[in-house]
Amino acid sequence: MDNSNNNGLEYDDNSDISDKKPHRKGFRNGFGVGIATGIVTTIVLGLIVLFAYTMITGRSVHTVAKSADVLDDKTVQKIDELANYIDEYYYEDYDKDDLENGLLHGVMEGLNDPYSVYYTADEYKELQISTTGTYYGIGAALKQDPNTKQVTVSKVYSGTPSEEAGLKKDDEIVSVDGVEATSEDLTKLVAKIRGKEGTKVTLEIRRGEEADPFTVEVERKNVELPSVDSKLLDNGVGYIQVSEFQTNTASQFEDALDGLTNQGMKGLIVDLRANPGGLLTAVTEMVDRLLPAETVGKLPAGTVVYTKDKNGNIQTFGDDDGKQIDCPIVVLVDENSASASEIFAGAMKDYNEDGYIDATLVGKKTFGKGIVQTIYNLSDGDAVKITTSKYYTPNGHNIHKKGIEPDVEVDYEYTGDTNADYDMQYDVQLQKAIEVMNEKLK
Repeated sequence: MDNSNNNGLEYDDNSDISDKKPHRKGFRNGFGVGIATGIVTTIVLGLIVLFAYTMITGRSVHTVAKSADVLDDKTVQKIDELANYIDEYYYEDYDKDDLENGLLHGVMEGLNDPYSVYYTADEYKELQISTTGTYYGIGAALKQDPNTKQVTVSKVYSGTPSEEAGLKKDDEIVSVDGVEATSEDLTKLVAKIRGKEGTKVTLEIRRGEEADPFTVEVERKNVELPSVDSKLLDNGVGYIQVSEFQTNTASQFEDALDGLTNQGMKGLIVDLRANPGGLLTAVTEMVDRLLPAETVGKLPAGTVVYTKDKNGNIQTFGDDDGKQIDCPIVVLVDENSASASEIFAGAMKDYNEDGYIDATLVGKKTFGKGIVQTIYNLSDGDAVKITTSKYYTPNGHNIHKKGIEPDVEVDYEYTGDTNADYDMQYDVQLQKAIEVMNEKLK
């Protein structure tokens, strides 16, 4: 969960969670893991570049570093020595901008916190695109193995150029317009796939480990990724699936609720499986729509979540808006439900325990990301994301590295034909959620 100091957006970069997603062909599942970002650079290289950057530009960065006790005289002397070796013996020319960016990424990596990241201006633009869900691209989510750098399709969105071109989940991206995929960081590779509307990108695809690669041309279009799907099931059970929490997710959720209510919904299932998180503003608006205007502990009425920084400062999120829906709720979660998903699930569980709502969590223990990142804009258009606080459920539970236990535990299993379109009746977890809901409605 990230806070942004320029536009109020909080974004979750949870690229380290595994891709254990349910089989969801059809019904516009939206089980995307989002686009993984970040450049892995060693701190040693970063320090070397610090010296080189100072010599090249004439800018004094030593004074700034000294004020933060990052560099001492011994370290500077070592940087000088290493830089001399590079200048004397490194066998190729190098790009000064790449080295400067390596320095900045490396300094953040020295925190040993995967969620604290430096973004170049271009990388920050990519991050902002992922939060809005609208861009000129092909409509596929990609993931990159951190060790092998192999890039695969983790999700093909319905009604997008990727679906039209026949791309499938788990396809390996071998190259993009002739550029080998494993030679690029995922952020840079995604930038190559996106482009001017109406132009085409050539992807080399391998489908299966032993299969020969083939090429596909995909036209770039203005893609607005859906993050909410809904459907009225039997017995008046409303079903809403939320793939991630983007800028437009709360309004989509509101529309879905209104539509189901108008169809006579008696109970609501919210499916957050494989939802990696997203905007704090989105999830709080959505949970506000479901919770009563009640006080939990000493917190303000309607609190969805609160954060606490290292100085003990507390900030609460959630409003007393009086828009509670009057029906039982079941929330589906799994091991890949993270961050904002856990805020949603945690609020439901706490308000249920206090007797304010009838809500049950079904599935598997959630991922366990309970820390907040704040994005700070720098003067040159770059940005830095730093972990600044922990977040807590209304009853004071911090779930970082712990997760949230479901009330009804059930493993995921799809008993139907995995080569055919997804069918709800074969989804064991979802069928259990429907069973729990039907018991509530008796």
